[in-house]
Amino acid sequence: MMLLACDGVTKTFTDPVSGTRVEAVRDLTFSVRQEEFVCIIGANGCGKTTLLHMIAGFERPTRGTIRVRGEEIDGPSPERGMVFQELSLFPWKTVAENVEFGLKVQGWNRKRRREITDEYLRIVGLGELGGARVHELSGGMQKKAAIARTLVMDPELLLMDEPFGAMDEQTRAQLDSELLRIWEHRRKTVVFVTHSIEEALMLADRILVLTPGPGTIGLEMRLDGSRPRDTFSPDMIDLRGRLSSELAVDRGAEARNTVRKSASGRIGPSRSIP
Repeated sequence: MMLLACDGVTKTFTDPVSGTRVEAVRDLTFSVRQEEFVCIIGANGCGKTTLLHMIAGFERPTRGTIRVRGEEIDGPSPERGMVFQELSLFPWKTVAENVEFGLKVQGWNRKRRREITDEYLRIVGLGELGGARVHELSGGMQKKAAIARTLVMDPELLLMDEPFGAMDEQTRAQLDSELLRIWEHRRKTVVFVTHSIEEALMLADRILVLTPGPGTIGLEMRLDGSRPRDTFSPDMIDLRGRLSSELAVDRGAEARNTVRKSASGRIGPSRSIP
């Protein structure tokens, strides 16, 4: 069952200094099935975060439509939870108070919201740390708390904007493994933005590569659904090479666009690798 559908989505901004109109993404058309894990990768400035913000309802497309279960998105909703790249926890609150914050705003009674909070703290591996302050947690634990705060709202669609981008390689790998464990436990539909090919290969059912701005889908790659994956297997090495080649082409196009001071980007039909 298709959960999310983007049809001809284009987003244009006006530069506040020059007044020039700049396209962030152009004519994006794709869909995401229920319980699917989709990773989006691409060069800086290709519109990955803009796309997530439109799906979340923070921004509206200039042209095209974004629908969830056939209903066009017209603003933010608890059904679409977002985990940001920047840490968004309240430092003056305990971990449990941070996680239950959305439930409190929605008016859930104290007993029930604490039950739900305790459940999700256990799921993300922070079951004994609900009373701790944010500064007492490691960076990885803080990210887990941020994920728990989104999951307690029971969103149908989980949007993640490079949530582990600031982590060192070892911590990122551990968090990726934890995220897969949580995903297999709750089976949320996930759209995950990352710069890391390794991360995308480990996590995704499907990878979408966006071209340099304005972002379009330059490559779509489907992966075997079985996990955990051996990223050093011949098949994974081949897929890594294809993704690296595509991103290298995109970086070249991005550099040429910069020299020409053009926002047109590389536009062409997307390719699909089964």
